[in-house]
Amino acid sequence: MRAEPRIVCLGGGTGLSTVLRGLKLAGAHPTAIVTLTDDGGSSGRLRRDLGMPPPGDVRNCLVALADDESVLAEVFQHRFDRGDLEGHSLGNLVLAALTEVAGSFEAAVALSSHVLAISGSVLPATREKAVLVAEMEDGRVVAGETAVASERRAVRRLRLQPERPQPHPESVEALRDADLVVLGPGSLFTSTIPPLLVPGLGDALRASTARRVYVANLLQEPSETIGYDAATHLERLERHVGRGVVDTVLVPTVRRVDAPGLIPVDFERQPLVDSGVEVVVARITDGHHHDPLRLGRALIAQARRPRPDGRA
Repeated sequence: MRAEPRIVCLGGGTGLSTVLRGLKLAGAHPTAIVTLTDDGGSSGRLRRDLGMPPPGDVRNCLVALADDESVLAEVFQHRFDRGDLEGHSLGNLVLAALTEVAGSFEAAVALSSHVLAISGSVLPATREKAVLVAEMEDGRVVAGETAVASERRAVRRLRLQPERPQPHPESVEALRDADLVVLGPGSLFTSTIPPLLVPGLGDALRASTARRVYVANLLQEPSETIGYDAATHLERLERHVGRGVVDTVLVPTVRRVDAPGLIPVDFERQPLVDSGVEVVVARITDGHHHDPLRLGRALIAQARRPRPDGRA
């Protein structure tokens, strides 16, 4: 294995940002593969008005990997609260402007990465405009990430529209070369699963010889995963991507996190073991949140272990 393991993280939202920030603080230079199905808030407005990919999750990843002392990174997160710009973050607007000036969203991300001097890289799951579509347990079909996230009924199956968008080639390459692939934490149906619905990325994950770690969510989400324990999260992930795509599930040392007014996820070990995965227990939380640095160190420890196929 190389002196510094190659770590690839997939997803979106605050969960992915937490993982990236923790890995950066622990000295790693991870690659983030970001879902681009967000259609709400500032990202949704820019997607509709300018025809560009939604920039919000990418912006959060860039800031998470930026120098902690960077004033520019802090400014990137500034959100306007009045006037025509109300609801927009400055970082989203900068990415929109750079997309027009540089000619592509990829070029805008590359330029922002350079300006922010990020520790790692940020890649889109696909270059195509993809819409998240969910078939609910009652048979209804719901389109759009915001609509899926606000549904109160269980999701039976997710897909993208178009159903077979081409993966970003650098994202596929990153998965092929990885020593560790990290899935989660994050909203199961609107952050963790969506990038893996891109066929080439799902294929690359299934074929990967890297250790594939799923970081268990700490809390059930009212609009997505009420009643789900950690094993149910894993089963839904495998239902969409394939059996055996996770080697290790990382859970906190406490069986149920302290979350007043919220519903914690049950981390019962045996159902996970019965699913065929290794369960690793680590001190990775602070109250009812993942602690970035502890999580980053725990993931680097997993990256330095031998790969499941025995390769160094």
